[in-house]
Amino acid sequence: MPTPTPTPTPTPTADVHGAYPRLTDDQIATLSSCGQKRQVREGEQLFRAGERGDEFFVVLSGTVAVVEGRDDQEHVVQLHGPRSFLGELGVLEGQTAFVSAVVNRPGEVLAVGSAALRDLLSREPALGDVILRAYLLRRRMLAGAGTGFRIIGSAFSADTRRLLEFAARNRLPHRWADLEKDTEAEALLTRLGIAPEETPIVVWNDYRVLRNPSNVELAQVIGLRTETAAKAVCDLVVVGAGPGGLAAAVYGASEGLSTVVLDGVATGGQAGTSSRIENYLGFPAGISGMELAERAVVQAKRFGARIDVSAEATGLEQRDGTNVVRLADGGTATATNVVVATGARYRRLTAPGVERFEGLGVHYAATVWEARNCRLDPVAVVGGGNSAGQAALFLARESPAVHLLVRGGDLEHSMSRYLIDRIERHPRIDVRLHTEVREVTGEDRVESLVVENNRTREQQVLAARALFVFIGARPATSWLADAVTLDRRGFIPTGQDVVQVTADLWSRLARTPLALETGLPGVFAVGDVRSGSVKRVASAVGEGAMAVRLAHEHLGEVGTPAIR
Repeated sequence: MPTPTPTPTPTPTADVHGAYPRLTDDQIATLSSCGQKRQVREGEQLFRAGERGDEFFVVLSGTVAVVEGRDDQEHVVQLHGPRSFLGELGVLEGQTAFVSAVVNRPGEVLAVGSAALRDLLSREPALGDVILRAYLLRRRMLAGAGTGFRIIGSAFSADTRRLLEFAARNRLPHRWADLEKDTEAEALLTRLGIAPEETPIVVWNDYRVLRNPSNVELAQVIGLRTETAAKAVCDLVVVGAGPGGLAAAVYGASEGLSTVVLDGVATGGQAGTSSRIENYLGFPAGISGMELAERAVVQAKRFGARIDVSAEATGLEQRDGTNVVRLADGGTATATNVVVATGARYRRLTAPGVERFEGLGVHYAATVWEARNCRLDPVAVVGGGNSAGQAALFLARESPAVHLLVRGGDLEHSMSRYLIDRIERHPRIDVRLHTEVREVTGEDRVESLVVENNRTREQQVLAARALFVFIGARPATSWLADAVTLDRRGFIPTGQDVVQVTADLWSRLARTPLALETGLPGVFAVGDVRSGSVKRVASAVGEGAMAVRLAHEHLGEVGTPAIR
């Protein structure tokens, strides 16, 4: 009788640049101090895609498969063996799981509550760095592989493009099934019993369906939005979650101020859309805007700040000595101090075809999410500043040709020297000065551009599968209406710049505005939205930290609110 062939033991996923590290005995012992060991059986599900988990798992023995459900089947994304830990960035940020975890071979796991984990990592920074680095890399890998929830809808639907932009800006793992071209979309709709006219839909793990959800609804399902902001009068409300706003959140929460952060779109602001920031102090090799934003979010939450996305501010007023921020969904957030850090919004390019192809090859950010559909194709970047230069270098890693289209006659006017030097040396970047886009053409996505030399008026057609636009920005202050004084360009003056306009108010208070204070006492402006600010990430972070110090002064003047 022949000897049966033994079943091969599955091989755990290899560590890739720190994405799947194995913990040491000392690190496991540290985690064990606030966790519980648990026997697990084959087939047991530790967490499920589309549901919020509140535990961090370390595999002590056996193996656990991380799987994605698709087409009634489970596809293994990762396999974790002894000393490996499960999860990705959502564990630290309180988000819904994008994949499921199922025990592959029975054994033992260590389970640590998410709150206990965050508290532990604040006391054990070395262990925290190992876990955070792994989670950041895993989030990027999930995004690159198209893992996560699915958005099914037509490329020509404004709501489909809205959902795709929301997912990309918030760095959420997802995959788009185009209703017009993707056979997967048709098959899934048939199985779910959904008619094409009911799309777009968001599908979690082939079993949970959201029918054309608003950004707020999707944010609530994912865990980006809470309902706590309106329930208390807090010390500090930060409006805008770019570098300045996140810095204010970190310093405010770490110094004991009850802190709420609101953003209508995504954490990270414009910096979060940058492929690489290379002139930020302390990061000699550079850091992506995504990673900088995620690190700041984890840091702020670790100190107790509450961060709500999508929570769009629509107004500001003062009532009985407190500042009330009105929200688009009808809610409010009330605080003694408000930091306005809404930054600026990229200007839209005006040329035939641009609006039609927004989200279908025309982009206002250049990250892995926007670049994934044109990796091996020629692309074009419009703009002459640092954001355009960083985008061109990022895209040139895989694109055979990147056309950098600059309206002016040189790069020196608005781009840092280190970027100019790298661009001039790069063999795949073609710099075209005095060049403007006159038309964007294609069938169902961008295929080519009509460009014109603004001196000779000569036109040319460039083959390009995507157009990335970085042509300046306008301050995001329309929501403030007449609440605070604005300068002629729409930015917010602060400090001595507002004294003359609001002299009567300050004379009644027997003081002058603090350095970053606006025309309203207790309301501060930081970063790009502030009149006269230096448009750099580092300066925005510094102003965010400084605003917290000034908020303490204002609290000393009016007293700490009774937090309910």
